[in-house]
Amino acid sequence: MEQQPMQQREKEELAIVLDFLPNGYPFDNRPSHIKTPIVQAIGKRRFALLELCPKKGIFLQPNAEVYIGEGKREEIHHILGRLQYDKLTNTAQNTLEFILKDLIKAREKEFLEFFNKAQPITIRMHQLELLPGFGKKHMNAIIEAREEKLFESFEDLKSRVKLMPDPEKTIIRRIILEMEGKEKHRIFTD
Repeated sequence: MEQQPMQQREKEELAIVLDFLPNGYPFDNRPSHIKTPIVQAIGKRRFALLELCPKKGIFLQPNAEVYIGEGKREEIHHILGRLQYDKLTNTAQNTLEFILKDLIKAREKEFLEFFNKAQPITIRMHQLELLPGFGKKHMNAIIEAREEKLFESFEDLKSRVKLMPDPEKTIIRRIILEMEGKEKHRIFTD
């Protein structure tokens, strides 16, 4: 889950639709026959926010999975580019948390690796302290518990670390903070 250098950024192969705007953005002042449909999506692997252009005649629902890799694409014509969090529609923002919850649950073992292997960043700062609501006490409790035995699930983590905030919700909050650009260090996103 460490940040990759810019030139080695992992390309997303699959994305989840956050919102579909069949008539383009409402603030686009161009005539409607010139506007193109827009798909706001999140990459399934590195949580990149993306703006996509669907193929003609394709209508997509939020939570639909679409292929955006190098090969033949069924629903997506091309990728317009990355999307800033503040450009997400209200529907996309509301859908985002639910989709992140599903993606994190599906990849629980990978996220547990963060708790099992997190290391100090500097002499005074640890990776675990980058999580919202985590301070030195949580960090020390997690390190002590994982020295006895690595965590096997989020439930195991919560049961062995006293006053542990919900790991799933904490990861979701951290991912959203990274998307908003409010964090210097990126743990889970590109």
